[in-house]
Amino acid sequence: MNKKKLHVKTGDMVKVIAGDDRGKTGRITSVLTDKNKVVVEGLNLVTKHTKPSAKNPQGGISKTEAPINASNVMLVDAKGERVKTAKRKNSEGKTERYSKKTGEVI
Repeated sequence: MNKKKLHVKTGDMVKVIAGDDRGKTGRITSVLTDKNKVVVEGLNLVTKHTKPSAKNPQGGISKTEAPINASNVMLVDAKGERVKTAKRKNSEGKTERYSKKTGEVI
């Protein structure tokens, strides 16, 4: 498959802008670039029924986080506002992400 670069990365705080969890914020735990999806901590929970096994002798129902399409999340800055980002080179020549609205480095 074609791997694309996403506008968010692991560890970013994001706000969900579409879907059942719209309006909620959370931290990205993993990014699936080949599927264009992200897993957000505590959001998009699905129930998984597990049979008893040697590893999990009790079995039962557990809630796990399912991936969300990356287009349905937006980066949040330190103030908690949604921001669009761009990249630029700083004075030392390193690439940095910044907010298009305020110009602050994220």
